[in-house]
Amino acid sequence: ERLLQKEADRRRKLYNGRIECTYYQFHGPAPQQRTLESDGEPTPGPEPVFGGLNAKAEEQAELFARRLTKRARHLRRWPTRQGITCYRLYDRDIPEIPLVVDRYEDHLHMSEYERPHDRDRAQHVDWLELMKTTAAETLEVDRRHVFLKRRQQQRGTTQHQPVSRDQYEITIQEGGLKFLVNLSDYIDTGLFLDHRITRSLVKEQSSGCNVLNLFGYTGSFSVYAAAGGASTTTTVDLSGNYLEWAKRNMELNGFRGSQHSFVKADGREFLRRSPEAPSYDLAIVDPPTFSNSKDLDTDWILQDHWAPLVNDLLKRMKPSGRIYFSTNYRRFKFDEADLPRANVREISKQTVPEDFRNQRIHRCWLIEAP
Repeated sequence: ERLLQKEADRRRKLYNGRIECTYYQFHGPAPQQRTLESDGEPTPGPEPVFGGLNAKAEEQAELFARRLTKRARHLRRWPTRQGITCYRLYDRDIPEIPLVVDRYEDHLHMSEYERPHDRDRAQHVDWLELMKTTAAETLEVDRRHVFLKRRQQQRGTTQHQPVSRDQYEITIQEGGLKFLVNLSDYIDTGLFLDHRITRSLVKEQSSGCNVLNLFGYTGSFSVYAAAGGASTTTTVDLSGNYLEWAKRNMELNGFRGSQHSFVKADGREFLRRSPEAPSYDLAIVDPPTFSNSKDLDTDWILQDHWAPLVNDLLKRMKPSGRIYFSTNYRRFKFDEADLPRANVREISKQTVPEDFRNQRIHRCWLIEAP
Protein backbone atom coordinates (compact mmCIF):
# COMPACT_ATOMS: atom_id res chain seq x y z
CA GLU A 1 0.00 0.00 0.00
CA ARG A 2 2.86 2.39 0.75
CA LEU A 3 4.59 1.44 -2.49
CA LEU A 4 1.50 1.94 -4.63
CA GLN A 5 0.32 4.96 -2.63
CA LYS A 6 -3.14 3.42 -2.61
CA GLU A 7 -5.22 1.46 -0.10
CA ALA A 8 -5.99 -2.16 -0.97
CA ASP A 9 -9.57 -3.04 -1.88
CA ARG A 10 -9.26 -6.29 0.05
CA ARG A 11 -6.84 -7.92 2.49
CA ARG A 12 -6.52 -11.58 3.42
CA LYS A 13 -4.47 -13.36 6.06
CA LEU A 14 -2.86 -16.57 4.82
CA TYR A 15 0.09 -18.81 5.64
CA ASN A 16 3.13 -19.90 3.68
CA GLY A 17 3.94 -22.94 5.83
CA ARG A 18 4.23 -21.36 9.26
CA ILE A 19 4.92 -17.86 7.92
CA GLU A 20 1.97 -15.54 8.38
CA CYS A 21 1.40 -13.40 5.27
CA THR A 22 -1.05 -10.81 4.06
CA TYR A 23 -2.49 -10.91 0.56
CA TYR A 24 -3.55 -7.52 -0.82
CA GLN A 25 -6.00 -7.10 -3.70
CA PHE A 26 -6.14 -3.93 -5.77
CA HIS A 27 -9.09 -3.64 -8.12
CA GLY A 28 -8.71 -1.88 -11.45
CA PRO A 29 -11.52 -0.19 -13.38
CA ALA A 30 -14.44 -2.36 -14.52
CA PRO A 31 -14.31 -3.36 -18.19
CA GLN A 32 -16.59 -1.38 -20.48
CA GLN A 33 -19.75 -3.17 -21.68
CA ARG A 34 -20.04 -3.81 -25.38
CA THR A 35 -23.38 -3.49 -27.14
CA LEU A 36 -24.57 -5.77 -29.95
CA GLU A 37 -24.89 -4.56 -33.52
CA SER A 38 -27.95 -5.47 -35.59
CA ASP A 39 -26.23 -8.60 -36.91
CA GLY A 40 -25.58 -9.81 -33.39
CA GLU A 41 -21.84 -9.05 -33.44
CA PRO A 42 -20.43 -6.99 -30.55
CA THR A 43 -19.45 -3.43 -31.45
CA PRO A 44 -15.75 -2.85 -31.10
CA GLY A 45 -15.06 -0.92 -27.90
CA PRO A 46 -12.14 1.43 -27.36
CA GLU A 47 -8.68 -0.07 -27.33
CA PRO A 48 -7.60 -0.85 -23.77
CA VAL A 49 -5.29 1.71 -22.21
CA PHE A 50 -2.43 0.94 -19.82
CA GLY A 51 -3.52 -0.31 -16.39
CA GLY A 52 -6.07 1.91 -14.69
CA LEU A 53 -5.54 5.00 -16.82
CA ASN A 54 -8.59 7.06 -17.68
CA ALA A 55 -9.77 9.23 -20.54
CA LYS A 56 -7.73 12.15 -19.22
CA ALA A 57 -4.51 10.19 -19.83
CA GLU A 58 -5.63 9.37 -23.35
CA GLU A 59 -6.31 13.05 -24.01
CA GLN A 60 -2.85 13.93 -22.72
CA ALA A 61 -1.30 11.31 -24.99
CA GLU A 62 -3.11 12.84 -27.97
CA LEU A 63 -1.92 16.34 -27.01
CA PHE A 64 1.61 15.03 -26.60
CA ALA A 65 1.52 13.35 -30.01
CA ARG A 66 0.24 16.51 -31.71
CA ARG A 67 2.94 18.64 -30.09
CA LEU A 68 5.70 16.19 -31.05
CA THR A 69 4.42 16.09 -34.62
CA LYS A 70 4.43 19.89 -34.81
CA ARG A 71 7.94 20.18 -33.39
CA ALA A 72 9.31 17.44 -35.64
CA ARG A 73 7.81 19.18 -38.67
CA HIS A 74 9.25 22.54 -37.55
CA LEU A 75 12.74 21.06 -37.11
CA ARG A 76 12.75 18.64 -40.05
CA ARG A 77 15.39 20.53 -42.12
CA TRP A 78 17.12 22.53 -39.40
CA PRO A 79 19.38 19.74 -38.02
CA THR A 80 20.78 18.94 -41.47
CA ARG A 81 21.57 22.62 -42.11
CA GLN A 82 23.30 22.82 -38.72
CA GLY A 83 25.29 19.61 -39.24
CA ILE A 84 23.85 17.98 -36.12
CA THR A 85 22.01 14.73 -35.47
CA CYS A 86 21.01 15.33 -31.84
CA TYR A 87 18.61 18.01 -30.70
CA ARG A 88 15.72 18.82 -28.36
CA LEU A 89 12.20 18.11 -29.58
CA TYR A 90 10.03 18.77 -26.55
CA ASP A 91 10.73 20.70 -23.35
CA ARG A 92 7.77 20.55 -20.95
CA ASP A 93 5.75 22.47 -23.56
CA ILE A 94 2.48 21.23 -22.02
CA PRO A 95 2.49 21.79 -18.23
CA GLU A 96 0.56 18.59 -17.50
CA ILE A 97 3.17 16.57 -19.41
CA PRO A 98 6.45 17.54 -17.69
CA LEU A 99 8.77 15.62 -19.98
CA VAL A 100 11.85 16.51 -22.00
CA VAL A 101 12.44 14.63 -25.25
CA ASP A 102 15.83 14.71 -27.00
CA ARG A 103 16.53 12.98 -30.27
CA TYR A 104 19.89 11.21 -30.58
CA GLU A 105 19.85 10.14 -34.24
CA ASP A 106 17.45 7.16 -34.33
CA HIS A 107 17.05 7.08 -30.52
CA LEU A 108 15.00 9.10 -28.05
CA HIS A 109 16.13 10.12 -24.58
CA MET A 110 13.23 11.20 -22.37
CA SER A 111 13.35 12.75 -18.89
CA GLU A 112 10.51 13.29 -16.47
CA TYR A 113 10.56 16.28 -14.11
CA GLU A 114 8.70 16.18 -10.82
CA ARG A 115 5.28 17.83 -10.87
CA PRO A 116 2.18 17.25 -8.68
CA HIS A 117 -0.49 14.97 -10.17
CA ASP A 118 -3.47 12.91 -9.00
CA ARG A 119 -2.19 9.46 -10.08
CA ASP A 120 -1.10 6.81 -7.61
CA ARG A 121 2.30 5.24 -8.19
CA ALA A 122 1.05 2.29 -10.23
CA GLN A 123 -1.03 4.58 -12.44
CA HIS A 124 1.92 6.91 -12.86
CA VAL A 125 4.17 4.10 -14.06
CA ASP A 126 1.49 3.20 -16.62
CA TRP A 127 1.18 6.88 -17.59
CA LEU A 128 4.92 7.09 -18.25
CA GLU A 129 4.75 3.93 -20.37
CA LEU A 130 1.88 5.46 -22.36
CA MET A 131 3.91 8.64 -23.01
CA LYS A 132 6.95 6.58 -23.97
CA THR A 133 4.91 4.53 -26.45
CA THR A 134 3.25 7.68 -27.80
CA ALA A 135 6.64 9.30 -28.47
CA ALA A 136 7.99 6.18 -30.18
CA GLU A 137 4.96 5.79 -32.46
CA THR A 138 4.64 9.50 -33.28
CA LEU A 139 8.31 9.94 -34.17
CA GLU A 140 8.57 6.48 -35.81
CA VAL A 141 11.34 5.31 -33.49
CA ASP A 142 11.82 1.69 -32.46
CA ARG A 143 10.43 1.45 -28.93
CA ARG A 144 13.57 -0.42 -27.89
CA HIS A 145 15.49 2.76 -28.74
CA VAL A 146 13.52 4.94 -26.31
CA PHE A 147 15.04 5.59 -22.88
CA LEU A 148 13.08 7.30 -20.12
CA LYS A 149 14.61 8.65 -16.88
CA ARG A 150 13.00 10.28 -13.87
CA ARG A 151 14.69 13.49 -12.75
CA GLN A 152 13.98 14.10 -9.08
CA GLN A 153 14.96 17.31 -7.38
CA GLN A 154 18.15 16.79 -5.40
CA ARG A 155 17.65 17.74 -1.76
CA GLY A 156 20.27 18.30 0.90
CA THR A 157 23.48 16.42 0.16
CA THR A 158 21.98 13.85 -2.23
CA GLN A 159 23.35 13.57 -5.77
CA HIS A 160 22.30 11.77 -8.92
CA GLN A 161 23.22 8.10 -8.92
CA PRO A 162 23.48 5.68 -11.89
CA VAL A 163 20.03 4.47 -12.93
CA SER A 164 21.19 1.38 -14.83
CA ARG A 165 24.22 -0.77 -15.67
CA ASP A 166 23.20 -1.63 -19.22
CA GLN A 167 25.99 0.43 -20.85
CA TYR A 168 23.91 1.19 -23.92
CA GLU A 169 26.26 3.43 -25.93
CA ILE A 170 25.98 4.85 -29.41
CA THR A 171 28.25 7.12 -31.45
CA ILE A 172 26.64 10.36 -32.59
CA GLN A 173 27.86 13.24 -34.73
CA GLU A 174 27.89 16.97 -34.11
CA GLY A 175 29.69 19.61 -36.15
CA GLY A 176 31.66 16.98 -38.07
CA LEU A 177 32.90 15.39 -34.83
CA LYS A 178 31.99 12.13 -33.10
CA PHE A 179 30.95 11.53 -29.50
CA LEU A 180 30.04 8.53 -27.40
CA VAL A 181 26.77 8.91 -25.52
CA ASN A 182 25.35 6.53 -22.93
CA LEU A 183 21.56 6.50 -23.13
CA SER A 184 20.87 3.97 -20.38
CA ASP A 185 23.00 4.41 -17.29
CA TYR A 186 22.91 8.04 -16.16
CA ILE A 187 20.46 10.92 -15.88
CA ASP A 188 22.65 12.77 -18.43
CA THR A 189 23.97 11.13 -21.57
CA GLY A 190 27.54 12.48 -21.67
CA LEU A 191 26.84 15.32 -24.10
CA PHE A 192 25.02 18.48 -23.01
CA LEU A 193 23.06 19.52 -26.10
CA ASP A 194 22.45 23.05 -24.77
CA HIS A 195 26.21 23.80 -25.02
CA ARG A 196 26.38 23.09 -28.73
CA ILE A 197 26.95 26.77 -29.64
CA THR A 198 29.46 27.29 -26.82
CA ARG A 199 31.45 24.34 -28.11
CA SER A 200 31.52 25.94 -31.58
CA LEU A 201 32.81 29.21 -30.10
CA VAL A 202 35.61 27.31 -28.39
CA LYS A 203 36.54 25.60 -31.66
CA GLU A 204 36.66 28.93 -33.51
CA GLN A 205 39.00 30.45 -30.93
CA SER A 206 41.32 27.51 -30.18
CA SER A 207 43.86 27.71 -33.00
CA GLY A 208 47.38 27.76 -31.53
CA CYS A 209 46.01 28.02 -27.98
CA ASN A 210 46.70 26.20 -24.75
CA VAL A 211 43.20 25.20 -23.66
CA LEU A 212 42.06 24.21 -20.16
CA ASN A 213 38.81 22.29 -19.71
CA LEU A 214 38.07 22.50 -15.98
CA PHE A 215 35.36 20.17 -14.64
CA GLY A 216 35.80 18.54 -18.03
CA TYR A 217 33.10 15.83 -17.76
CA THR A 218 33.34 13.66 -20.92
CA GLY A 219 35.68 16.04 -22.75
CA SER A 220 33.40 17.40 -25.48
CA PHE A 221 34.92 20.90 -25.15
CA SER A 222 38.39 19.38 -25.40
CA VAL A 223 37.41 17.58 -28.61
CA TYR A 224 36.17 20.83 -30.13
CA ALA A 225 39.33 22.66 -29.02
CA ALA A 226 41.56 19.99 -30.59
CA ALA A 227 39.50 20.15 -33.79
CA GLY A 228 40.03 23.92 -33.81
CA GLY A 229 43.81 23.51 -33.81
CA ALA A 230 44.66 23.90 -30.12
CA SER A 231 48.36 23.48 -29.33
CA THR A 232 47.52 21.68 -26.10
CA THR A 233 44.40 20.60 -24.24
CA THR A 234 44.18 19.83 -20.54
CA THR A 235 41.03 18.07 -19.31
CA VAL A 236 40.52 18.12 -15.55
CA ASP A 237 37.85 16.14 -13.69
CA LEU A 238 37.57 14.42 -10.32
CA SER A 239 35.91 11.35 -11.86
CA GLY A 240 38.16 8.71 -13.35
CA ASN A 241 35.15 7.33 -15.23
CA TYR A 242 34.51 10.65 -16.96
CA LEU A 243 38.21 11.14 -17.75
CA GLU A 244 38.32 7.71 -19.43
CA TRP A 245 35.20 8.69 -21.38
CA ALA A 246 36.94 11.95 -22.41
CA LYS A 247 39.98 9.99 -23.67
CA ARG A 248 37.71 7.75 -25.72
CA ASN A 249 35.98 10.77 -27.25
CA MET A 250 39.34 12.32 -28.16
CA GLU A 251 40.65 9.08 -29.67
CA LEU A 252 37.39 8.57 -31.55
CA ASN A 253 38.23 11.78 -33.43
CA GLY A 254 41.91 10.91 -33.95
CA PHE A 255 43.35 13.19 -31.25
CA ARG A 256 46.18 11.39 -29.47
CA GLY A 257 49.54 12.37 -28.07
CA SER A 258 51.16 14.04 -25.08
CA GLN A 259 49.77 17.43 -26.08
CA HIS A 260 46.38 16.22 -24.84
CA SER A 261 46.53 15.57 -21.10
CA PHE A 262 43.91 14.27 -18.67
CA VAL A 263 44.19 15.11 -14.98
CA LYS A 264 42.18 13.46 -12.19
CA ALA A 265 41.71 16.31 -9.71
CA ASP A 266 39.25 18.73 -8.20
CA GLY A 267 39.30 22.05 -10.06
CA ARG A 268 40.35 23.99 -6.97
CA GLU A 269 43.13 21.52 -6.15
CA PHE A 270 44.39 21.58 -9.74
CA LEU A 271 44.72 25.38 -9.74
CA ARG A 272 46.44 25.38 -6.34
CA ARG A 273 49.12 22.96 -7.48
CA SER A 274 49.59 24.32 -11.04
CA PRO A 275 52.48 26.71 -11.81
CA GLU A 276 51.98 30.36 -10.90
CA ALA A 277 53.09 31.51 -14.35
CA PRO A 278 50.27 32.21 -16.84
CA SER A 279 49.77 29.09 -18.96
CA TYR A 280 46.42 29.19 -20.74
CA ASP A 281 44.95 31.19 -23.61
CA LEU A 282 41.45 29.74 -23.32
CA ALA A 283 39.57 28.00 -20.49
CA ILE A 284 36.13 26.43 -20.08
CA VAL A 285 34.56 26.20 -16.62
CA ASP A 286 31.21 24.42 -16.34
CA PRO A 287 31.11 23.29 -12.69
CA PRO A 288 28.48 21.26 -10.85
CA THR A 289 26.08 23.01 -8.50
CA PHE A 290 27.15 20.79 -5.61
CA SER A 291 29.55 17.93 -5.00
CA ASN A 292 30.33 15.99 -1.83
CA SER A 293 32.67 13.40 -3.35
CA LYS A 294 34.68 11.36 -0.88
CA ASP A 295 37.78 12.57 -2.76
CA LEU A 296 37.14 16.18 -1.69
CA ASP A 297 38.51 17.70 1.50
CA THR A 298 35.53 20.07 1.58
CA ASP A 299 32.24 19.99 -0.33
CA TRP A 300 32.00 21.97 -3.55
CA ILE A 301 29.21 24.54 -3.37
CA LEU A 302 28.96 26.58 -6.55
CA GLN A 303 27.56 29.79 -5.05
CA ASP A 304 30.23 29.86 -2.33
CA HIS A 305 33.27 28.74 -4.32
CA TRP A 306 32.89 30.02 -7.88
CA ALA A 307 34.51 33.45 -7.37
CA PRO A 308 37.68 32.23 -5.58
CA LEU A 309 38.07 29.54 -8.22
CA VAL A 310 37.72 31.96 -11.16
CA ASN A 311 40.09 34.47 -9.53
CA ASP A 312 42.67 31.69 -9.10
CA LEU A 313 42.15 30.74 -12.73
CA LEU A 314 42.63 34.33 -13.89
CA LYS A 315 46.15 34.19 -12.43
CA ARG A 316 46.89 31.26 -14.75
CA MET A 317 45.53 32.98 -17.87
CA LYS A 318 47.79 34.75 -20.35
CA PRO A 319 47.08 38.45 -21.03
CA SER A 320 43.67 38.80 -22.73
CA GLY A 321 43.06 35.08 -22.13
CA ARG A 322 39.40 34.06 -22.31
CA ILE A 323 37.32 32.04 -19.87
CA TYR A 324 33.87 30.65 -20.71
CA PHE A 325 32.06 30.20 -17.40
CA SER A 326 28.60 28.59 -17.37
CA THR A 327 26.05 27.05 -15.02
CA ASN A 328 22.52 25.66 -15.17
CA TYR A 329 21.80 26.51 -11.52
CA ARG A 330 18.63 28.62 -11.68
CA ARG A 331 19.26 30.50 -8.41
CA PHE A 332 22.90 31.32 -9.13
CA LYS A 333 23.89 34.92 -8.44
CA PHE A 334 26.79 36.29 -10.46
CA ASP A 335 28.40 39.49 -9.18
CA GLU A 336 30.99 41.09 -11.45
CA ALA A 337 32.41 42.90 -8.42
CA ASP A 338 33.77 39.52 -7.28
CA LEU A 339 36.12 39.54 -10.30
CA PRO A 340 37.85 42.94 -10.05
CA ARG A 341 40.72 41.99 -12.38
CA ALA A 342 38.58 40.86 -15.30
CA ASN A 343 36.40 42.15 -18.10
CA VAL A 344 33.07 40.33 -17.91
CA ARG A 345 30.19 39.97 -20.36
CA GLU A 346 27.16 37.69 -20.15
CA ILE A 347 26.56 35.93 -23.47
CA SER A 348 23.70 33.58 -22.51
CA LYS A 349 21.36 34.87 -25.23
CA GLN A 350 23.78 33.84 -27.97
CA THR A 351 24.80 30.47 -26.47
CA VAL A 352 21.36 28.87 -25.95
CA PRO A 353 20.43 26.98 -29.18
CA GLU A 354 17.11 27.63 -30.91
CA ASP A 355 15.80 24.10 -30.34
CA PHE A 356 15.65 24.89 -26.61
CA ARG A 357 12.34 26.48 -25.72
CA ASN A 358 13.67 27.06 -22.21
CA GLN A 359 15.98 30.01 -22.72
CA ARG A 360 17.14 29.68 -19.10
CA ILE A 361 18.58 26.21 -19.64
CA HIS A 362 21.96 27.72 -18.79
CA ARG A 363 23.73 31.02 -18.25
CA CYS A 364 27.13 31.74 -19.74
CA TRP A 365 29.71 34.51 -19.27
CA LEU A 366 32.80 35.46 -21.22
CA ILE A 367 35.52 36.51 -18.76
CA GLU A 368 38.66 38.12 -20.16
CA ALA A 369 41.91 38.36 -18.23
CA PRO A 370 43.61 41.81 -18.11
